[in-house]
Amino acid sequence: MKCVLIRHGKTAGNLAGRYIGCRTDEPLCPEGIAQLRMGRYPAVERVFASPLRRCRETARLLYPAMEMEIVEDFRECDFGAFEGLSYADLNGRADYQAWLDSGGELPFPGGESKAEFSRRCVRAFAACVARAGVSSAAFVVHGGTIMAILEKFAQPRGAYYDFQVGNGQGYVLNLPGGLYRRLETEQPC
Repeated sequence: MKCVLIRHGKTAGNLAGRYIGCRTDEPLCPEGIAQLRMGRYPAVERVFASPLRRCRETARLLYPAMEMEIVEDFRECDFGAFEGLSYADLNGRADYQAWLDSGGELPFPGGESKAEFSRRCVRAFAACVARAGVSSAAFVVHGGTIMAILEKFAQPRGAYYDFQVGNGQGYVLNLPGGLYRRLETEQPC
């Protein structure tokens, strides 16, 4: 199965460099909508999406004629006390420095750990693949969701943060096997 993993388009929070997790349900910003409209995305037979507005709006823009299946466990990580704050806001805070020093392994204060978040996303992805019944599907989700899925399934293997991806960008993952490549979304010149 060809799995097209797409990170949602830009939001105001993304532009401001804020931690925007599952507690903030913001829409795409005009720049995000324009970027998505300029991109090229592969045709698929099914669309799965996070329940958060930014993902639903992205899925509607990229696949307007297709019905999307909302998958609750694809929602973004719970950033806890860091939700809505920028890197500058958090600079100098002991809890933020401890989280950074852990390589992102500590739970967010009052939120999820990377391990909890990854288990949730991987379990949901595996269930979608098992029931999809098609040869291709798009998964319109969050950057962390993509990193969790690829850390588990991609070949050759990589670490979670090796799979970071920009807004409106993504990967194509082929299962079984796990071979993957970057999604090319740029329009030709």
